[in-house]
Amino acid sequence: MTHQFPIRVYYEDTDLAGIVYYANYLKFIERARSEWVRELGVDQVQMKADGLVFAVRRVEADYLLPAKYDDELVVHTSMEPGSGARLVVRQVVMRGDAVLFSAIVTIICMTLEGAVARLPAVIRRFMH
Repeated sequence: MTHQFPIRVYYEDTDLAGIVYYANYLKFIERARSEWVRELGVDQVQMKADGLVFAVRRVEADYLLPAKYDDELVVHTSMEPGSGARLVVRQVVMRGDAVLFSAIVTIICMTLEGAVARLPAVIRRFMH
């Protein structure tokens, strides 16, 4: 299952060279992951009220082609094999058929005190 999230590049997303500033790709993929998790049925506000939050553990990113002001991009998000405590997500930012950016993001679930916790059942059921 691949989730798709559209993004338009605004002037504020670009640097002096007129291309998307590298750190903004991390914001783009974060927004896409948030929407993907919401569509899976995870209520992160309720999760936090229950004492659990998600945290990014690792990001492995490749910047392949530049995006520019007013480009229409799509972030594709899909799940990779993980474990009961670790969620691994592949995210690709595309402009049409061109891959601009790709990342493998490892996410953990943890308590508000910082201890690693088991992922919510709603996420684990999609991991097969």
